[in-house]
Amino acid sequence: MFNDKQDLLTPDNSAIILIDHQPQMLFGSQSNDRQTIINNTVGLAKTAKVFNAPTILTTVAAKSFSGPIHPAIQAVFPEQEPIDRTSMNSWEDENFVAAVKATGRKKLIMAALWTEVCLAFPTISALKDGYEVYIVTDASAGTTTEAHDMSVQRMIQAGAIPVTWLSVMLEYQRDWARGETYDAVMDVALQNTGAYGAGIFYAHTMFGGHEG
Repeated sequence: MFNDKQDLLTPDNSAIILIDHQPQMLFGSQSNDRQTIINNTVGLAKTAKVFNAPTILTTVAAKSFSGPIHPAIQAVFPEQEPIDRTSMNSWEDENFVAAVKATGRKKLIMAALWTEVCLAFPTISALKDGYEVYIVTDASAGTTTEAHDMSVQRMIQAGAIPVTWLSVMLEYQRDWARGETYDAVMDVALQNTGAYGAGIFYAHTMFGGHEG
């Protein structure tokens, strides 16, 4: 039987969803270095912008408890207002679900704080409603390492596919001859991929060539 999950991700068949990357949620994130989480999430946001993939930003109780979305993420989409909710499960918010449906995409690339709540709940709900969900594990974090890891296992068992933010960007690019996005992709890699970015800087500085 044909399995849509065997189709590689493209900007034309997927949407990127960033859920609750807010101060209060970041304070409680213990499964990864907090700055690394933000760096990876910003890299994913930039990926969405470079490839013009539909992007949804969400917050929970932004004005009363959790604070605004992280400014480095908002800066990638300065004109886009995050969908604010009261529900822990964004899939139980009608505005969020309407935004997902409006993308027209079946493949949902999702990252959230925290993994065990704000990522797991909508992932399981979306899978039940027939969507394919790709969970970006390194742009998400839990209250403990165990909470993150067990939640990832739970989502995989439910049918979610684990990915990382860089794998998403490179899957979108696919071919270094794709000139319309090459420079922008390399710029994101330079700024957000750590050691690989340092290697890109070195190659361009020393040799002036295109290194993929």
